[in-house]
Amino acid sequence: MELGRTARNRIKIGTRASPLALAQAKEVAGRLAAYHGLPEHCFEIVPLTTRGDRLDERPLPEVGVKGLFTIELEERLLSGDLDLAVHSAKDVATTLPDGLHLSAFLPREDVRDVLISRSGYRLWELPPGAVVGTSSIRRAALVAMHRPDLDVVPFRGFVGTRLQKLESGVVDATLLAMAGLNRLGMSDAATEILNPHDFPPSPAQGAICIENVVANDRITDLVSALNDAGTADAVRCERAFLQTLNGSCRTPIGALAVCHGSEILLRGLSIDADGRNPRRVAVRGARTAPAALGEEAGQMALAGVGMESEPV
Repeated sequence: MELGRTARNRIKIGTRASPLALAQAKEVAGRLAAYHGLPEHCFEIVPLTTRGDRLDERPLPEVGVKGLFTIELEERLLSGDLDLAVHSAKDVATTLPDGLHLSAFLPREDVRDVLISRSGYRLWELPPGAVVGTSSIRRAALVAMHRPDLDVVPFRGFVGTRLQKLESGVVDATLLAMAGLNRLGMSDAATEILNPHDFPPSPAQGAICIENVVANDRITDLVSALNDAGTADAVRCERAFLQTLNGSCRTPIGALAVCHGSEILLRGLSIDADGRNPRRVAVRGARTAPAALGEEAGQMALAGVGMESEPV
């Protein structure tokens, strides 16, 4: 990689315009500058308002388009207006546009969901009929499975917006990702951190990924230094599970892959939107083929073959 050329040409980093997305893009810029010994002014963060952000009052399942938070960024990558884009990996469609690839994954943050309630009650302490707001059909289905006596309603907006709505009494409780709270310095807002066995996270939750044009070797070489192999293998496994199930924002699917030495353990869940018929799978396999393992788990879920215990 030609560091001199990189230093002369500002590298444009695309991101959503939300506070969380901007924090993630700044983290990537800082890591790149530190690793390569470049001044931070070599990196320009370019915030874009995505379609998913513009439709912030409509429930995501109603919109029903994959990549709602990445399409505009990917178009700018392909046009050459951006050099790389930083995403929350869970927002990235399982099939990328031709000519683009996910070139690096940062070390994964906390994968767990959290409940935040105005009363300070935990999930199992909320009174019957309490209103729980969430934009995630997965979280809504899991709440319905565990607490069918609660009223789950659509609830969108940036993290800060949702917390303001919660405080004003629009809902009694909401669910968010612990990773986002940590990155925003708001971890104290969590009332309860949910067990990932009971509340399996969205595939790729807690992971930041970098996307760029396949043919741009200069940028691929630049960002590959940040790649965390364990996160990359786990996320690729989870994304393959999601893709095999044809998952989208209309499909309640949870998955968590963990690397143990040369192996990966994947636990996955698919469930009906009303919280019924949970189908759990668990598989273990070699890290050399993470996508194949995720596909195997997805086929098991489709076939109704489940495991409740950890595979040996």
